[in-house]
Order: sequence, then structure tokens, then C-alpha cells
Amino acid sequence: MDTSEAETTGESGDRRLLRGARSRLAVTERAVDIASTDGLDGLSFGRLADDLGVSKAGIQTLFRTKERLQLATVEAARAEFLDAVVRPAQDSPAGVARLRALVDRWMDYVVAPLFPGGCFWGANLPIFDSRTGPIRDELRRQRREWVEILATQFRAALAAGEIAPIDPDLAAFQVNALLTTVNQELRLDDENSVTMARRIIDGLLTPAA
Repeated sequence: MDTSEAETTGESGDRRLLRGARSRLAVTERAVDIASTDGLDGLSFGRLADDLGVSKAGIQTLFRTKERLQLATVEAARAEFLDAVVRPAQDSPAGVARLRALVDRWMDYVVAPLFPGGCFWGANLPIFDSRTGPIRDELRRQRREWVEILATQFRAALAAGEIAPIDPDLAAFQVNALLTTVNQELRLDDENSVTMARRIIDGLLTPAA
């Protein structure tokens, strides 16, 4: 094989990789939307093929098994959540300002909502919390990651003397539980839950004397 043939083969391989990456992205984006309303158990190769107008075999080639599809969907949801909630909040100073930004972005995430069914983890953790296996493990890891993000900002607020003494891990647990409840109430058309949640969070962010 001469140099020109090798370059052509390489370019062809690159195009295949790009097509594969775009195809995976299209499938997982649709899968996240479905899983936010019907849960990860509601995913199937056939349903995704019908929704996207592609072959079932093509999607099976990309993911091989339903569990791999589900795990890819969980990771895709995390990536979208980070882009919508966590990364924009990093523009705010660490501590109270970033905590408020995280809460504001999270409220937008479920009020808009980013996913048709509201919070992706609110839809799927109740299904998998009593199961064993990699899907439960990943959902749990991501939930803990989010709670730790909150706890880190409570610690920063304490260190800066912005808030009264508080247990940062307990406060993060409370905020996460509160936001989970807000998501559920919004799905039941109770918009007052957002206002009430903000009042509770304001109480946790009471300035230091």
C-alpha cells in the first residue's frame, strides 16, 4: 500500500468513527428523553429505531446489549446535566454565590424542563435503588457526585465566613432532598414548590453574625 492509499484508508476510517459518534449521540439524546418519562426500562432498540427512523440492527451494532444502551443513556444524561447546571454555575464565586447559582440552574433544569419528564434521576433512582448491578451503581455514583458538589460549596461558604455554622454534608443532603421533592411536585403541577424551596434554602444560607 502506497502513501496515498494509506491516507485514503485513514480518512475513511476517521469518517466511520465520526459517523459512529454522531449516531451514538443521536440515539442517546433520544434515549435520555424517553428514560426521563418512562424510565430506563422503557428503552428498547426497536422503539429507538422507530423514533429515529433508522434500522434496529444499526442501533444494536452501536450498543450490543440493552444494558450498554442504558449505561450510555445514564452517562449522556449526566453530560447534559453538567452542561446545563454545573458548568454555568462555575462562573460564580465559590461559596454562597455558587450555591445560589447551582440552585437557580437546577430549578431551570426542572421547570423548563431540560428533559421531558423532569429530573432524569428523579425518574430512575426509584426504579433501580433496590436492584443490584452497574446501572444502579452508576446512578448512585452520579447522585453522590451532585451532593458532593453542593457540600463543597457549603464548605467554601463556611470557610469564607459567609454563613452561620452548619454541617455542610447535612446541608447538602437537605438541599438535594428538597430539590428532589420540587421535581416531584412540579410533575404534579404544583408550581408553588419552587417558591417554598427557595425560602427553605435561604434559611440554610443565613449570613454569619
